[in-house]
Amino acid sequence: MSLSSQIGIAFMRALAHVPLPAVRGFGAFMGHVLHSVAASRRRVVDANLALCFPEKTAAERRRIARETFVYVAQSWLDRGWLWHAPEATVAARLTVKGAAAEIHEIANGTEPMILFAPHFYGLDAAATALTMHTARPSTTIYTTQRDPMVDAWIREGRKRFGNVITLNRVDGIKPIIAGLRKGGLLYLLPDMDFGRDQTVFVPFYGVPAATVPSLSRFARLGRAKVVPVVSKLTPTGYEIEVLPAWADFPTEDVVADTALMNERLQSYIDTMPSQYYWVHRRFKTRPEGAAPVY
Repeated sequence: MSLSSQIGIAFMRALAHVPLPAVRGFGAFMGHVLHSVAASRRRVVDANLALCFPEKTAAERRRIARETFVYVAQSWLDRGWLWHAPEATVAARLTVKGAAAEIHEIANGTEPMILFAPHFYGLDAAATALTMHTARPSTTIYTTQRDPMVDAWIREGRKRFGNVITLNRVDGIKPIIAGLRKGGLLYLLPDMDFGRDQTVFVPFYGVPAATVPSLSRFARLGRAKVVPVVSKLTPTGYEIEVLPAWADFPTEDVVADTALMNERLQSYIDTMPSQYYWVHRRFKTRPEGAAPVY
């Protein structure tokens, strides 16, 4: 058991009792520090923004980069109150809005549903907001952390409210599909580069990006509708927007479905580009013969 992990988790528990403006202010300070000292990650962000927003000026991209580091820090510190503050405090800071029919179905429905939750910084807040208000089994897929103590802390935080099942990527698709066919929810975040295996190259802001076609495949195999969930960090907490279910999705063309997913994701990002997870090396896997990005 790592002493640094014990101290870090104790610090996050303590933050649950600190007023939100103070937590956010500290996060803003830490974000600016990270932007200055985390040079390798800053280069990743800068490369991503240059590829995806060539039409923006260098000054605009620098502003987005600085803001995204602030959101990284603030959203991480917010996990203190998300996972440890009293339930009433958490509920007061999370607002769910959007498509009324889909919101009602998430809470009360029985049909299989995939919640397409792109990597905005509020993704954990969105999951908490939705699982707080439904008894439906909700499955999420996660990547194991190197430190077992941190891994357990994250899993317990994500399972705090509702009936949440956490699966590792190595668990395979059978329990995922089984959960959907029983009328469960799947909280899916397929918009990252997981390598060359079982991925397809489809455009993301016009750049070929290795993308897992799991949204299309799981929707087809689980006979599930797809409902996008977009999370936004706000001064008072988080705003979670549930969008209407996608019509005519999935189709028999997995590649076309995955390209459509990226296209619609772009439209969500364009409304708040600073809040997307640009610190990820989204283009680390390149088509054969293509030059590396990072």
